[in-house]
Amino acid sequence: MKRTTLGLMAGTVLMTAMLAGVAFAVSTQDKYALKVPGGLAFSEFKGYESWQVVSVSEDGGLLAVVVANPTMIEAFRSGIPGNGKPFPDGSRMAKVHWDTKKLETFPAATVPATQHDVDFMVKDSKRFADSGGWGYAVFDRDKASDTFSPGTQASNPPQGNDAQCGYACHTIVKGRDYVFTEFAKR
Repeated sequence: MKRTTLGLMAGTVLMTAMLAGVAFAVSTQDKYALKVPGGLAFSEFKGYESWQVVSVSEDGGLLAVVVANPTMIEAFRSGIPGNGKPFPDGSRMAKVHWDTKKLETFPAATVPATQHDVDFMVKDSKRFADSGGWGYAVFDRDKASDTFSPGTQASNPPQGNDAQCGYACHTIVKGRDYVFTEFAKR
């Protein structure tokens, strides 16, 4: 009888652990499965978290860090877009926005707090011929659930929620191949 009781207890503990694991797996989002209408997917930027920094900025109370893949970094280093040449296909950029807070240990410093969103740009002249060769995506981050969703007209700022969502804003820098960002000197 003791053996049966121990077996039932072990089985119950194992089943509880398995169910807890399933519940955790269900509640954890795979951000790389997200996609905006028009096909631009979060997965096209896998690894952006470790890309090289291009620039840092503050806009409307949000702190932003722009990072780029090696193809785009090399283009920046060669003088693009200032030299009038376009970025090569395969160039990718991510702009991560955070709300800000004062650093507790040094209150004069403003630092990132919670992530607000992430914006993506990819150069693919064939795929995005209607938007200057660039595809765009914005993924808003929900602070409460720590999940992302494609930006919409309700986003701040409003987004068209498709692969051309950034095109209208970027037309003012058409002469810079639709890229606002300057590569910050080191």
